[in-house]
Amino acid sequence: MPTKQIGVTAPPLEKPEPPAEPSPARVTIRGTAHLPRRRLSVPRSVRRAAGPVGLMLLWFLGSATGVLPESVLASPVDVVRQAVELTKTGELPDAIAASGRRAATGFLIGATVALSLSLLAGLFRLGEDVIDSSMGMFRAIPWVGLIPLFIVWFGIEETPKIALVALGVTYPLYFNIYGGIRSTDAQLVEAARMMGLGRLGLIRYVILPSALPGALVGLRYALSTAWLALVFAEQINADAGLGYLMSNAQQYFRTDVIVLCLAVYALLGLACDFAVRVLSRRLLSWRASFEGEA
Repeated sequence: MPTKQIGVTAPPLEKPEPPAEPSPARVTIRGTAHLPRRRLSVPRSVRRAAGPVGLMLLWFLGSATGVLPESVLASPVDVVRQAVELTKTGELPDAIAASGRRAATGFLIGATVALSLSLLAGLFRLGEDVIDSSMGMFRAIPWVGLIPLFIVWFGIEETPKIALVALGVTYPLYFNIYGGIRSTDAQLVEAARMMGLGRLGLIRYVILPSALPGALVGLRYALSTAWLALVFAEQINADAGLGYLMSNAQQYFRTDVIVLCLAVYALLGLACDFAVRVLSRRLLSWRASFEGEA
């Protein structure tokens, strides 16, 4: 007699529920509630000012404790006091104006020469063969060592001072603009030619925008070099300017006036560098670049 099998239906298996994820706002570890840590963000302006402020504080402490005697380096209090006195008498503003005129004139001459030579050498092979090797040779000559020759050529008036500033500005601008032109992507140039751009359109829309970052880097170097060259240039029989104040202060061992003039040079260079940074952000807003980790 056939046996009848009785089937036993097993209850359906239940899927285990996934463990609940901890709330991002509150994490519990071993029964203790912890809130997520927030990173302390310091504004970049504060971080940039930390270095100069720290140096000023060390300078003040060194002067107050006697580690830096007044005969070696005047205290920042004396420097500030001297700045106020020279400003009231008008000597410091007149000196800054005279030095600024020399630096601006020399910079404009040097920038014009550097831009013309870099465009000729960067855009044309003949210009590169004639100009670039000569510029590389002259760059090896220390431009400060040309001061005696400039005095022989131009005398001891304003011309040698302006010529020295112009020479110091020419080299960094030339090599950075020339390098920016020659670093233009060749595939980008070929694509522009295939789209029908002529020589002028290629230079205007492809080559010059590609060379702009290098040109702005050269501009920063050139502006700082202009003030550096002016320090040496104003030692040549100057009758006005920051160098004139420094020369007089050197004769009487006035370290407070010397440090004040050096500080003014530094502040003028810092202002020029800040202006170039702002200009770079506006002109290179189309170019994505790495800005460093937080």
